[in-house]
Amino acid sequence: MKLVVMAFTAVIVACTPLSKNGGHRESRIVVYDIPNEALYTHHNDDYTVRVRVPGGDWRDLYEYNVKVDLDNPQNASMVYFDFQGTVEVAVQNNNGMASNVEVRPSNEGISPKLEENTAYFTISEPTKISVEFDGDRLHNLHLFANAIEESRPDPEGESVMWFGPGVHEPSEKGAFAVPSNTTVYISGGALLKGGLHIKDVENVTVKGHGVIDKPHRGFEITNSRNITIDGPIVINPEHYTVYGGQSHNLKISNLKTFSADPWTDGIDLMSCSDVLIDDVFLRTSDDSIAIYAHRWDYYGDVENIQVINSTLWADIAHPIHIGIHGNAKSPEVIESLLFKNIDVLEHDEDDRNYQGVMAISAGDANLVRNVRFENIRISRIEEGMLFNFRSVFNEKYSHAPGRGVENIVLKDILYDGMLFNRSVIKGHSERSEVDGIELENVVVGGQQVEFEDIDIGDHVGSVTLK
Repeated sequence: MKLVVMAFTAVIVACTPLSKNGGHRESRIVVYDIPNEALYTHHNDDYTVRVRVPGGDWRDLYEYNVKVDLDNPQNASMVYFDFQGTVEVAVQNNNGMASNVEVRPSNEGISPKLEENTAYFTISEPTKISVEFDGDRLHNLHLFANAIEESRPDPEGESVMWFGPGVHEPSEKGAFAVPSNTTVYISGGALLKGGLHIKDVENVTVKGHGVIDKPHRGFEITNSRNITIDGPIVINPEHYTVYGGQSHNLKISNLKTFSADPWTDGIDLMSCSDVLIDDVFLRTSDDSIAIYAHRWDYYGDVENIQVINSTLWADIAHPIHIGIHGNAKSPEVIESLLFKNIDVLEHDEDDRNYQGVMAISAGDANLVRNVRFENIRISRIEEGMLFNFRSVFNEKYSHAPGRGVENIVLKDILYDGMLFNRSVIKGHSERSEVDGIELENVVVGGQQVEFEDIDIGDHVGSVTLK
């Protein structure tokens, strides 16, 4: 089967020769044009962003408008490009002079130089960052610098859905249906006006650095297996960015998203197993990543999910939420989860029941066990708490209390600020306990977390501080 959707605009490439010492790759930049049909409807003029190879000519980027923060929806900016080697970036603030500028995550080690109203900095590795003038995190610039693609599928190849630069409308039901054994390529400069339905299929790869614009859901992956998503940007879906139901062997990498509507979680997985989420940037107005057992039409245990090397920004709700939905009639298990090397840029939630940068809310007879959080760096908690581990009966969502929470490890967790609320560990009953919580090098405001920093409720077994 050959499925080709084609449209073309120019791509600008700049390059310089190898450095004198011969030890570096040549520097190259690939800049993608915005489709003419979207040129004026998608632009945000808060910033003028340019890139260049050292000593070369500046290249303008197109500044997309993205909506953020459900509490008070605001217009922020986003740019993207591809590069290799070393490139210089200039970000001009068009709304007046600024006294300071910050690039987050701070773990990227980028220290911009501010000259009048323009910030200058250099990058040498692919990165996903927020550039913030005078602490403005609601009208900031998001910059996504991808590695140059090493290979692309043949647009004329069998079983290839190719979306070249330009605007693409789905033919029916607001989404593009993807069959089994298909490679979907979304080129930089492409703008898809619908998401991808990956339903009852196997062996699907979605790649490319283009944009999916205001879909109902960015990716709907249900009853499927061997699915890879690598590279796209999803702007302001009406519902989840990735909706995963009863699917297995998933790999999601280099995915970027923004949302500012109700129920616009980032990646929600229901009864999914064997999942790798790597190097994603999720700015969401509900949970950034949620892992459940049964919900709606999806059933089964959950195991072996890894979330690594990623940046999470929850304008409301949780950056990480586990366990509230399950099958009270036929109990399920959620186990063997790893969250490692993650930057959390924001957690803001005024409802105590839904607070926690790292939250486990075992409901619906779920047993949640063997979960590890390691090397997590939290930049800011506007309102919320560090962690919230409970076996609960949630009056709004639960059909039964959870069966318990067991064997949870937090290691090398760093938050430089001060806590708004103390973290919580709490069981529901003698048959619904929380047990085996281990904290090692959990640091808040420069101090190790102690027992007095945690609200430990009833029906809690061992809690160990190392």
